[in-house]
Amino acid sequence: MKATFMYAAGDVRVETVADPAIQQPNDAIVRVTQACICGSDLHPYHSMQASEHGSPMGHELIGIVEEIGTSVSTLKVGDFVIAPFAFQDNTCVFCREGMQTSCIHGGFYGSPEVGGLQAELARIPQADGSLVVVPGVDADALARGESADLAASLLTLSDVYLTGYHAAHMGRVEAGKTVTVIGDGAVGLSAVLAAKQLGAERVILMGRHTSRTDLGVRFGATDVVAERGEEGISKVMDLTNGEGSHVVLEAVGHMPAYEQAYGIVRPGGVISRVGVPQYEVAPIGFGSLFGKNVTLTGGPAPVRAYLEPAIQQVLNGEINPGLVFDRTIGIDEVPAGYAAMDAREALKVLVQM
Repeated sequence: MKATFMYAAGDVRVETVADPAIQQPNDAIVRVTQACICGSDLHPYHSMQASEHGSPMGHELIGIVEEIGTSVSTLKVGDFVIAPFAFQDNTCVFCREGMQTSCIHGGFYGSPEVGGLQAELARIPQADGSLVVVPGVDADALARGESADLAASLLTLSDVYLTGYHAAHMGRVEAGKTVTVIGDGAVGLSAVLAAKQLGAERVILMGRHTSRTDLGVRFGATDVVAERGEEGISKVMDLTNGEGSHVVLEAVGHMPAYEQAYGIVRPGGVISRVGVPQYEVAPIGFGSLFGKNVTLTGGPAPVRAYLEPAIQQVLNGEINPGLVFDRTIGIDEVPAGYAAMDAREALKVLVQM
């Protein structure tokens, strides 16, 4: 099969490797129909140290079950499934509490042992807990690239849309709240859509790329602030009559975005972060969080906790988060897809197998 590996910053290759095989009784093999490139994949694309063996890439897929281990009981060959970006048993204490990304028996894709999902085939550990069947769809048609809009929206449920939803959920977005989203990438735009779905009265999107913020408005943003830093903080404070935002959803992960977040959150408000932090120490003292009684929350989204209702929303046509994909490529073009996202020539790239 063909699979994607990263060998160093900017060095992405598609190589032919052995097909994955069942290793544990709870494994499944999935034929990938659609995968994608994530904004978080760009972090190692910028900073990865050179490696002789390379790292398998990708953590988002939809596809068709090809083979199951002897202990798998909830899946059958031919099922069309979504794989959350982390694998989990969905039965341990943390899974039962809705924190599947902390599963005692779970983990993340991208290691040599597990592999990546930007590939033609994928081994999914803990398959009963990690794969969710999409009911009532024509799997073969989706695999051929038909019903492309539906496939794109289902693919976002493996990570990007439900990461945005997690930000809004953890931020306690509800009717009557003013929400500010920092970042106009795919996760930020997904957070706009999720905040609107949860009833936010006003959604301010902080982003400066018009093609992206236009989609944010389509998703429900009521205001767009292109300014950054102190100028951006001032603009949001003006829009909120000097009071600030009840909820700030930070979808970037860099320190300037966090500084904007605590600059615009109102007293008693919530900052919810889902941008993977590219820093280890963040201000939490009197002038940032303590003085305003601000709650700081967020983290890796337990996508599995939200999947079933989100699938129904997509199937019912209530949401169309797949609009974040603005380029579709084949697997041989994946290196060019990384370069396009890095250059901001593409918002989010879908890989059609």
